[in-house]
Amino acid sequence: MTDRPTSPAPDRTGLRHLDELPKGRFRFLALDVETAGRGIGSICQIGLAFVGFDGDIATWSSLVDPRAPITRWTTRVHGLTDADVAGAPVFGALFPALRPVMEAYPVVQHSRYDERAFDAACRAIGAQPLRCPWINSVTLARRAFPELRGNGGHGLANLKGVLGLDFRHHDAGEDARAAAQVALAAEARLGHQRSLGPRHDQLRFDF
Repeated sequence: MTDRPTSPAPDRTGLRHLDELPKGRFRFLALDVETAGRGIGSICQIGLAFVGFDGDIATWSSLVDPRAPITRWTTRVHGLTDADVAGAPVFGALFPALRPVMEAYPVVQHSRYDERAFDAACRAIGAQPLRCPWINSVTLARRAFPELRGNGGHGLANLKGVLGLDFRHHDAGEDARAAAQVALAAEARLGHQRSLGPRHDQLRFDF
């Protein structure tokens, strides 16, 4: 069983959303970011999903001041405006707390956009990129659900309907949870191997 993360609160779907980064032991994390549209590193929202050994998922998210105006096009995608992120912490203020949490686990992302965004944001503040195993849930979904190729594809929007996921697309916390659920669904279809990391049991997808 997973050590319960701190400060659980129900979100709109009855799942748990956290006000603070949790302490505990997890199988893996999932990450999603939204950006301002002024370069891939212009992160304006970060979402993390924490997946326990019992399959429990809790999410954490934060708005981020990208220090650049949010474009009208990206507002149409994720709904965030300059007013929404006014007064939010900048990436450099959040990253010191995020690094040790994220580097302790494999991190799932749905496409490599989130990894590239984090790398660019790190470069912008003069920090080294994250050193964690990155897992692409698109790759997992393609292997687990090959019948979707040419039949809606493996994007989160299509997988939402196919797998019966309940999330609000283009909200970083909810997209992170969806990426975690895609990884778990692929695992259920194909199986998995678990390896013992130096700190605790960690997930390794080997298909």
